[in-house]
Amino acid sequence: MVKSTTRKGIRREIFSPEDIKKIPSLSNQRILGYINDLIRFLNKKIGLDNIKSIILFGSIVNANDVSKISDCDLLIILSDDISDAKINSLEKYFFELEIKHKLNIKPNDFLGSILKIIEKSTGMYVSHFVTRKSHWLAQKFAKVFRVNRIFAFLFAPRNIVLKNMINSSIILLGEDLRYIDDEISIDSFGMIKSIILNLVISIFSIGFGLIYKNTLKYELEAIKWSLKASNFYLFNDSCELNKIIKRFVKLSNKSNSLFSFFNRFIYLRNHPTKTSFGYSFLTPINILRIHNLGLSYKKLIKDKK
Repeated sequence: MVKSTTRKGIRREIFSPEDIKKIPSLSNQRILGYINDLIRFLNKKIGLDNIKSIILFGSIVNANDVSKISDCDLLIILSDDISDAKINSLEKYFFELEIKHKLNIKPNDFLGSILKIIEKSTGMYVSHFVTRKSHWLAQKFAKVFRVNRIFAFLFAPRNIVLKNMINSSIILLGEDLRYIDDEISIDSFGMIKSIILNLVISIFSIGFGLIYKNTLKYELEAIKWSLKASNFYLFNDSCELNKIIKRFVKLSNKSNSLFSFFNRFIYLRNHPTKTSFGYSFLTPINILRIHNLGLSYKKLIKDKK
């Protein structure tokens, strides 16, 4: 798919018009420019031979899921010859590329800096994840997503995240290493972690929002991941948010309150400045409702078997 090299090295533009037709998100010039620049940068610093795979995943893969708060999720899998020190040295350049292509912003105050640290520690609104091939194959979650180890151990629903990521992804460059999907199983323990994590994120967003603006996106991320996690636990697939929402409204016996909550969620993803404390305080309750629907119907399916 990717036209990556010529005799003189990397091409000026990596993706052909045919590639862009196959991957609708690449028609976005901001995303395309970011990915092209990132691959050119990696070629210059470590060489294409050391890039084992680049995987595009998340909302950006489904054109209907892209919103004003969507980032560009890239998993960059490098050769085991690349040291942690080298990976760390690449990180600051990736951050500068994100700023250049308006996928990130530099914090301009103390509270903004705290939020950036939280994003880095949890993997929220990070547009690139860099790991080594051996870490990916061994499913070392903290090493793959370069998040805080304690956070990953205590809160991350690792198998649900990995499954969702693999099932909503496209290989942009290199090997297809997604076969580890067959080795990953999902159980109710992952759902418990998902409940705790998304409740913590939503409550944090509400509390922090009282003293700092622009925290709504974390609340919306918690809702999105509650939907994604519960959907995968129940249906074993990763599909567009609109389809997931229709499923859970149906499971709730077409609850008007849940339907209205989801409609507002979709609206706010494209109008993230339209804050509403009334809506925010309903978020933790509906996060519990979403997970409860997933757990309850999974148990019902098992009991019928």
